[in-house]
Amino acid sequence: MKATFNRDHFGGGLMLVAGLAVVMIGRNYEVGSLRSMGPGFFPVMLGVVLALIGIAIAAGAKPVQEAADESGSHPEFKPEWRGWICIILSVVAFVVLGEYFGFIPAVFAVVLISALGDRENTIGRVVLLSLAATVFGVIVFSWLLKVQMPLLVWGH
Repeated sequence: MKATFNRDHFGGGLMLVAGLAVVMIGRNYEVGSLRSMGPGFFPVMLGVVLALIGIAIAAGAKPVQEAADESGSHPEFKPEWRGWICIILSVVAFVVLGEYFGFIPAVFAVVLISALGDRENTIGRVVLLSLAATVFGVIVFSWLLKVQMPLLVWGH
């Protein structure tokens, strides 16, 4: 028996790496300040938050005390392909729908598809979550922050 890493360790580490990558890419743009935000401000802050959440998740993870099976692999770490595929497809859907149909369909689709990656979610809960996230996104990003992405696009 030995202590092994569990999904929270790997997930936290992945979020940390992704957050740091976003920060590094976002630094290529003018960041500005809170009073005068540049185009790099939001990506850099988002990357910092993502990295901090990754650290918190990895730090809070408890090592698993299990022996490896006969093949030498650890039973705790089994990839959840449904979740991975849904998350990747949701990002693709956001890019495509955002470009050709606007913010509202893009946000609705990204939340809907990624939430379907969790086997415990029901269709009703996923649709309600998607609607709530879309309304929240419109209020925050379109009305309050004035992000320059059209809400709906008919034809391109």
